[in-house]
Amino acid sequence: MARINDNYLKLKAGYLFPEIARRVNAFAQANPDAKIIKLGIGDVTEPLPQACRNAMVKAVEDMGDRANFKGYGPEQGYLWLREAIATNDFQARGCDISPDEIFISDGSKCDTGNILDIFGKDNKIAVTDPVYPVYVDTNVMAGHTGEANEKGEYEGLVYLPISAENDFTAELPNEAVDLIYLCFPNNPTGATATKEYLQKWVDYAKANDSIILFDAAYEAFITDPTLPHSIYEIEGAKECAIEFRSFSKNAGFTGTRCALTVVPKTLKGKANDGSEVELWKLWNRRQSTKFNGVSYIVQRGAEAVYSPEGKAQIKELVNFYLENAKIIREELTKAGLTVYGGVNAPYVWVKTPDGLSSWDFFDKLLHNDNVVGTPGSGFGAAGEGYFRLSAFNSRENVIEAMRRINGK
Repeated sequence: MARINDNYLKLKAGYLFPEIARRVNAFAQANPDAKIIKLGIGDVTEPLPQACRNAMVKAVEDMGDRANFKGYGPEQGYLWLREAIATNDFQARGCDISPDEIFISDGSKCDTGNILDIFGKDNKIAVTDPVYPVYVDTNVMAGHTGEANEKGEYEGLVYLPISAENDFTAELPNEAVDLIYLCFPNNPTGATATKEYLQKWVDYAKANDSIILFDAAYEAFITDPTLPHSIYEIEGAKECAIEFRSFSKNAGFTGTRCALTVVPKTLKGKANDGSEVELWKLWNRRQSTKFNGVSYIVQRGAEAVYSPEGKAQIKELVNFYLENAKIIREELTKAGLTVYGGVNAPYVWVKTPDGLSSWDFFDKLLHNDNVVGTPGSGFGAAGEGYFRLSAFNSRENVIEAMRRINGK
């Protein structure tokens, strides 16, 4: 009989979002007339920007013309898209990132898990708590942890608690770690990071030969001009950081799939023999072996994000979701709840009332108000007693959900 990867057996219950779906489906079957509003999973609802749609239609026409037809593309992504990204997202902000340091992929969720392919099993890994579950679960799957304790914390991981007391920004570890996951604007708390704060992490990483895995999937929602959009705006970050970005939330590509990972050629790791190895070469080899690239049609759509029309439409789309977040934040405050985030991020982080657990509050909202959110405990032990609501929905649904919660 074929042997399985026993590391999967360490995973606690179901992955967070399938568990939410299971509970919601059970409630819907028992209450077929209930009009459920989902503010849980961070999936977008508004149409793709017109500029992106036009570019994709044109790309489909290209595929019907022998002269313009595209077969297998480069695993790293087409150069014209990587050039547009380098120019607009990085060089325009003073970041010295070149197109050949950018790898196009089908999702930052995928890449934050797949990046572990190029790192060894004996690294000490730090994650914030609460945290996006993919960071933890993929390390469990890869065999980088021991078993979980009664709180769901895995042996071998260094947990960095974040809470209202530290503005949901973790303190530096009091020990040396090798890999550090940071996410700003933060999922799930909506917290942001200043340049001064990120400089401390870069300085720590350089002093300890650590690598920062920086998830910037929500950078487009930053409206405060003093806040950095990229880790590479921080001095020294090219020597210690990999950055992940996505077109999912800013341009609505959740169902279309396009993202990118930046691996500077200045990054080094250590082999078993003690020699230094360029991480860029390893990631390039991994992608060339395990990934066949994002479709030409989708990449043309992503390229249109950087056109004048695309930039204007993206701004409008981001502002739409930020207004949703503002409505959620303000209405929940009126309802007497304590809320965080929702200013430079599309998520509102709520303190559960009356001592309710995260899952008890989930069930209360679902059964009483027919509104779905995400239990904070699903993001880690320190998320217990909190709850995440997403701004990704129609304006009508957001207003109605808040009306129900407020009992108006």
